[in-house]
Amino acid sequence: MGAEARETGTEQVTCLVDERVATVTLNRPDARNALTVAMKEGLRALLPELGDDPDVGCVLLTGAGGAFCAGGDTKVMAEGPPPEREPRVRILRREHEVPATIHRLAKPVIAALPGPAAGAGFALALSCDLRILAEGAFVTTAYARLGLSGDYGASWFLTHLLGPAKARELMFTAKRVDAAECLALGLANRVVPDAELHKAALEWAREIAAGPPIALRFMKENLNRALTEDLQSCLDVEAERMVGGAFTEDYALAVKAFTEKRAPKFRGK
Repeated sequence: MGAEARETGTEQVTCLVDERVATVTLNRPDARNALTVAMKEGLRALLPELGDDPDVGCVLLTGAGGAFCAGGDTKVMAEGPPPEREPRVRILRREHEVPATIHRLAKPVIAALPGPAAGAGFALALSCDLRILAEGAFVTTAYARLGLSGDYGASWFLTHLLGPAKARELMFTAKRVDAAECLALGLANRVVPDAELHKAALEWAREIAAGPPIALRFMKENLNRALTEDLQSCLDVEAERMVGGAFTEDYALAVKAFTEKRAPKFRGK
């Protein structure tokens, strides 16, 4: 089965599924992939579909051109907020379904940053499970420079990834953090030369996509639960899912492959 383009409702977001990897690309390179209403709605509709698709084992989120995502479109923001406060709050809460969906998606999600990620764009990268950065990439919360407090889960993701002290520093100062520092802090899992980003990210995504779909879903749910629940609650759920996994076809296939010293081909059953 060859590569398949998926409909997103807008040319500003593209999706290509190939070898169980869904590559989702923010496609406004002329504006550093700053988010528009069409892009947000496209992601909001597309991501749950990918989560339910048995032909997708991993999602790779990236940006076209030399940037990941500049966050909100400052040209639109400069026009000022709508006349009423509550409609804007409702709109933003709807938009927040995007990072929440990425975080809860039943499949691993990798963010590949070819260049800058700022504000909501940085938060989108944080909502992913893994991050791979080109050497020339950098990130910034950016909010303080605009007189804003932050959105898209930036404060939650940063606090859980870095701890409260460093999260506060990045939010309060809006400092630029280059790829090397991101790696040192644990914000990046991998950093590669700029020219190698696409290949390296795709290879990583394919490696993960070839894994056991049911077990990966359980793993992600377990890891998300560990962010908010106590040890005993996590142990109880781990016990249920560990036993549940042992009753899948994938487990039987994996055990047989292990004894035969070959790699298993998981079916998600």
